[in-house]
Amino acid sequence: MLFRRRKTESLGERVRLWLWPRRSFSRSLQYFSKRIMRLNATPHAVAAGVAAGGFASFFPLGLPFLIAAAVCWLIAGNLVAALLGAAVGGNPLTVPILWGASWEAGKLILHHHVTHGPPAHLSAMMHNLSFAQLWVPVLKPLTIGAILLGLVFGLLFYALTRWGMAAFREQRRRRLAEKTRLRQTGTHDVGSAAR
Repeated sequence: MLFRRRKTESLGERVRLWLWPRRSFSRSLQYFSKRIMRLNATPHAVAAGVAAGGFASFFPLGLPFLIAAAVCWLIAGNLVAALLGAAVGGNPLTVPILWGASWEAGKLILHHHVTHGPPAHLSAMMHNLSFAQLWVPVLKPLTIGAILLGLVFGLLFYALTRWGMAAFREQRRRRLAEKTRLRQTGTHDVGSAAR
């Protein structure tokens, strides 16, 4: 293979790179943002895809890619942008923060219907996987908070991505027009000098 590594990475090294990038987080975010901006789709489709990925990152189900794909299909977004948005938002470093925010938002919305903390026998319910017992004290506030925060941040990501796509494409159009103008004037000047 042409661009294969000389030394293969171990499983531990792959997990470490997945949790902590080799360079920096800002460089990784720049990489993902440039990948999103260069997608060959309409600005609405890309922005809707990123919004779907951001929306899906808040959910406690642990399936952000499937939720992002389903929401992306419903709102006619770009699937690649949705998966990139879910990967950036649903990484292992941000998931505890997003789930905690969803939990707190759900508790605020359901203030009379939820106890102020998880039940003491949560480990027993998780061991038995009793969905009926887990729904009211744990999953219901998480889900309601995830829907609310996901909608708010999804709309915010949509607006930011749509604006960024328009600015990026306008800058690119100007750069290409300038290159074309320089190329035409350069060839025109060489041709007139030869005469």
